[in-house]
Amino acid sequence: MVSGLSKAEKRRAELEQQKQKTRILIISTVAIVVIIFVGLFMLASRDSSSSADSGKAVDFNYSEFPRLGKEDAPVKIVEFGDFKCPACAQFTGVIKPQIVQEYVNQDKAAFYFVNMAFIGPDSETASLAALSVYHQNNEAFWTYYDALYANQGDENAEWATEDFLVSLAEKEKLPVDLDLLRKDIQERTYESELQSDISTAKDTGVTSTPSVFINGHKVDEPFNMEAIKAQIKSASEAVSAE
Repeated sequence: MVSGLSKAEKRRAELEQQKQKTRILIISTVAIVVIIFVGLFMLASRDSSSSADSGKAVDFNYSEFPRLGKEDAPVKIVEFGDFKCPACAQFTGVIKPQIVQEYVNQDKAAFYFVNMAFIGPDSETASLAALSVYHQNNEAFWTYYDALYANQGDENAEWATEDFLVSLAEKEKLPVDLDLLRKDIQERTYESELQSDISTAKDTGVTSTPSVFINGHKVDEPFNMEAIKAQIKSASEAVSAE
């Protein structure tokens, strides 16, 4: 006759079963936590990257940006640009003049610029020079802005040097202190302001230039003037209805 398990063996078997259950519980708990963490991370990333395209308007602090037009204009147009960006130069040469003529000069809209210097080191140098001009003279900033794009060098070459940037300001006869401009470039006087602009672009979910927003809503086709007009009209009507 075969005897049953001893009490000690039964106890060991029970303990082994309990350990197995505990291991399964721990693994399941860890897996659930990981799944929740990954899900939350993906959701946060998606919300961040899609904030520029969502239905909710981006709440810009417009007073921080260079402005062309009246401060109280009902429509506010924000461009994120890089002075080394060829597409930005095209936007400045083709689309912006139409916006200025039809809306800014008619006090229907104000145009703002945010530096998104990301192409190369002299993207930042050009932005620092532009910010120096802006803090000396807002009107001169827009002349300089146009001149930088009109005299833009090759995207893959370093052309926005200190000497070039100061010489360009002199060539355009800007009403600014050229020595101060050179000093501001050398000492990176407006570095923190530039980084704030870049952070604004990142926080807004902007990943390319030019990116344009009208009353906080991203323009899907920044080179489609008819689409821009339609969005400006919609924005203006929304403001009037408030």
